[in-house]
Amino acid sequence: MFDRLLFGMALLMVASSFNHQDDFIRLDSISPHFYYDIRYATENNFVGEAVYDCGICLLRPEAAQALKEANEYFMSLGYCIQLYDCYRPYPVQKKLWEKVPNPAYVANPYDGGSIHNRGAAVDLTLVDFNGDPVDFGTDYDYFGREAHIDYMEHSPEILANRKLLSEGLAKFGFKGIRTEWWHFSYTKNSGYPISEQPLPCEE
Repeated sequence: MFDRLLFGMALLMVASSFNHQDDFIRLDSISPHFYYDIRYATENNFVGEAVYDCGICLLRPEAAQALKEANEYFMSLGYCIQLYDCYRPYPVQKKLWEKVPNPAYVANPYDGGSIHNRGAAVDLTLVDFNGDPVDFGTDYDYFGREAHIDYMEHSPEILANRKLLSEGLAKFGFKGIRTEWWHFSYTKNSGYPISEQPLPCEE
């Protein structure tokens, strides 16, 4: 009886970590001033196939508002944010892990998952007002030391661009990770649950 009770409590805890009615908003619904290159909706990614049905950006409202304010800051400097990835449904995280089971580059879905699965992380870059990309030294999802933020052998221009990006986003509550110059998590994300909610591609 006691064992069955513990098993039932464990199932309840797993179920409560997911939310199928999650509170997300589309980033383009609060600002028209972002650029988009949602790579996982195309074949131009490390998986080699589209794993999203459409290329939209969903985020938690607080994270979306903070990113909007960050973009306004960058626009005052002559740049715009371009998004590579935003909310990532949990089942997609499993597919990425199957392709690259390396926690240095892909969060383990069976060990806490990704902040992307919570709708509070973004992969991004900067472009100018013509949509031309700023040079950050590597392409998105480049799995190598050159993409690490502590790799200091890039040109002074690239290092300055990375500093601009990280320091600018930090002003609005976003923090990077060591191995990917493009990844930033909204720091107030601890209360957001992992979500399996699919992207609303038919809306």
